Amino acid sequence: MSKPVKVFNIVGARPNLVKIAPLMREMCRCASIQPVLVHTGQHYDEKLSNVFFRQMGIPTPDFNLEVGSGSHGWQTAEILKRIEPLLLEKKPDFVLVVGDVNSTIAASLAAVKLGIAVVHVEAGLRSFGRTMPEEINRVLTDALWTQCERWRIC
Repeated sequence: MSKPVKVFNIVGARPNLVKIAPLMREMCRCASIQPVLVHTGQHYDEKLSNVFFRQMGIPTPDFNLEVGSGSHGWQTAEILKRIEPLLLEKKPDFVLVVGDVNSTIAASLAAVKLGIAVVHVEAGLRSFGRTMPEEINRVLTDALWTQCERWRIC
């Protein structure tokens, strides 16, 4: 039997948690996938994070980077600094990011620079407004995602 595909699932903010819940549920059911949940800590309080884990049945994160609040640039940089060593040490087969928050772009950028495939799941509306930080994150993340045709899992 071959080794399971290690998928790093990145969450950081409330909208990510809503999107990752059904994905984690399905990945946990598949023996050929080793899902690893990484919380960046972009949203970290009870109302913006913990309550969603409980109510949506999301497993406790395997890793929490505990980044916290800050400007867009600071927060993105902190996530990059904290996730890169984790990616180097744990060597995931690919990184799955959801949404359009700072955690999404930072994890994608770190992964692709290390040669780790990136998959982006986004269900949000496109504003096409380049003055919105979320739209900038979406466009940049879309430019970084990697086609993972070689992965045939489940």
